[in-house]
Amino acid sequence: MLAGFAFTFLYLVSLGHSAPLACEDLSRPLDQLNPQHLEGRWTLVAGSNKPPLTPDELKDLRSGSMALYFSNTSETSVYSYTQANRVDDECYYLSYNLSIENSTFTSNLNWYNLTWSILNTSCSDCLVIRWALKKARSASVELFVYLFSRRRDLEQKEMEEFRAQLECLKMPSPKKMDPTKELCPQPITTSN
Repeated sequence: MLAGFAFTFLYLVSLGHSAPLACEDLSRPLDQLNPQHLEGRWTLVAGSNKPPLTPDELKDLRSGSMALYFSNTSETSVYSYTQANRVDDECYYLSYNLSIENSTFTSNLNWYNLTWSILNTSCSDCLVIRWALKKARSASVELFVYLFSRRRDLEQKEMEEFRAQLECLKMPSPKKMDPTKELCPQPITTSN
C-alpha cells in the first residue's frame, strides 16, 4: 500500500514538472534577465506578426535567415544590438543601442519607437521576444513575437510551447524558418 502511494506521488510530481506553462506565465515578461545570458548570437526559429505579413514580406522572411547579436556596452543598462538578415544571397545589417530596464528594452529612433519584452519560456537556450513597433505620427502599433535560439532547429515540445504562447497573446500561427538557410557572417563589431 505504501509503495503504491509513493509511486502515485512520484508520478504526480513528475507530471507537475513536465506540465506546460500557463497562459499567465507565457504572456508575462521575465522577472529578471541575466545580462550574460543575452550576449552572443541568437537565430530566428519562428515568428508571428500582427497584422500578418504581406505575401512579399512572408516570401522574403522564408527565403532568408535572421540572427541577432547582443553585446554589453560600457553602461550596464545599454546593449548594442545588431540584426543580420539574409534575403536571397544578400546580407543586410541593422545596428543600434537598446536601453534595458528589468526585461524590457527600448529604442527611440527618428521614425519609430520600439519596445521589446523578453517573455517567459521553459526552453533554456531560447529567447521569446515581443516587439511593439510604433511608427512616428501613427497611432497604430505593429506586434511581433519571435522565437530565437542558440540552435537552428528546436524540439517539438519547444515549438508547441511557442504555439501556445502565441495563442495566449492572441497572435496568428507561427511561421517557421528553414534551419538549412545560410546565416550572414557575424558582424565584426556590434557597437554603434
